[in-house]
Amino acid sequence: MRLAFFVLATALAPAAAAPANAQQVGEVGVDWLGNDIIVEAIKDPEVEGITCHVSYFDRGVIDRLQKGNWFENPSDSAISCRQTGPITIGEIDLSEEGEEVFKQGISLIWKEQVVNRIYDKKNETLIYLAHSRQVQDGSAKMSMTTVPLYNQNVTWTKGKPQ
Repeated sequence: MRLAFFVLATALAPAAAAPANAQQVGEVGVDWLGNDIIVEAIKDPEVEGITCHVSYFDRGVIDRLQKGNWFENPSDSAISCRQTGPITIGEIDLSEEGEEVFKQGISLIWKEQVVNRIYDKKNETLIYLAHSRQVQDGSAKMSMTTVPLYNQNVTWTKGKPQ
């Protein structure tokens, strides 16, 4: 169902998010309606050696028929990021807002699942925040994880921020 949904979304909404840079590593069926929890591995494009795992709910056909709202998945997601190799940090946004490192559409047109990276310079920590972006209501559903850099052997390609 997930593949068919995204093929349909891509065909009908060319302005939607480009295909995500993620690899599906798990899919857990949660009920007889065909609803699943999808787990994907995401590599930060500017930070080597960190892998994030994001999970989200994927509604099945029967659930979509029963409840309507055919073209949208819930905003719920969870994220966990860990060091999975030597850490090399490229050119990252050091602002308080950080930068978007991943996004994928979770509705036909407007709703996106997003992961932002924020660097906490004082505590030498990378923060990864997963949330959904909705045009109408925004979303208060979010999940956060951190990767401490303190006392780690980290290579900064542009020099460590002072």
